[in-house]
Amino acid sequence: MIANGTRSTEADTAVEELVRTHLPLVGHIVRETLARVPSYVCRDDLVSAGMYALVLSARAFDEGRGVPFGRFAAIRIRGALTDELRSMDWASRAVRGRARSIEAVRNELAATLGRSASREEVAQTVGMSLAEVAAADADVQRASVLSLQSLDSEDGAALLPSPASTPEATLLLREQIGYLRDAIAELPERLRTVVDEYFFQQRKMADIAADFGVTESRVSQMRAEALKLLRAAVQGMDELTPLPATGPRRQAAAQATYCAAVASRSTLADRLAQTSLNGDPLPMRNVS
Repeated sequence: MIANGTRSTEADTAVEELVRTHLPLVGHIVRETLARVPSYVCRDDLVSAGMYALVLSARAFDEGRGVPFGRFAAIRIRGALTDELRSMDWASRAVRGRARSIEAVRNELAATLGRSASREEVAQTVGMSLAEVAAADADVQRASVLSLQSLDSEDGAALLPSPASTPEATLLLREQIGYLRDAIAELPERLRTVVDEYFFQQRKMADIAADFGVTESRVSQMRAEALKLLRAAVQGMDELTPLPATGPRRQAAAQATYCAAVASRSTLADRLAQTSLNGDPLPMRNVS
């Protein structure tokens, strides 16, 4: 028992030494990554993911394979950062901020006029051109639905709606938005809270972690888990090509149960009621 305990202590010490020695590697790869991504990407999120990958690399490292630890860890860190970027916000903070301003004006006009304001009235009140308001609405629509489907390595341009959307395309987009909102509502409570506070309330991951009493890495894992479920639900809209459940059997069963709950949560009419006739998302109802 003592010998086993000694070996365990030595292994822990070796892991700690590898992590401490190669901390600058995380910073280097994060800086390298930030140079190639939009400015709104959060550095802290990337550092958190990179640190977690470094620790896992140190634990899994085997000197007998003849690969230097720096090279081994760099591959895993870059992979972790790629996964983190794919799971990040489906809209920039600028897009969300502009959308909130426009939505606030819409609500004020609706209260004053006693009806939904037209896009022209909103544009005049907010001091933007009609084209700018339309572009902001389109950004939110694309961010709310399509980014969940375009996290693969392929070019997502084909997923974006064309400027001259047909009535059928608008109807499909409205259904997708409603379906996505159902998917968020069906998330387990803690995952739903992470999605709501990080993506919609613009809270920092560190603040969410403090509320939960967990580490930022754990919150990052919860966010990734939530986005995996949301992707499965949205892609599951097409019954002809359902997304196969992945992972261990228990996780696959839970994912299948979740997708079934999303599919049965509301009717098509309920989902369409989440948007206006031209596809503008309406304020989200309480889903807690």
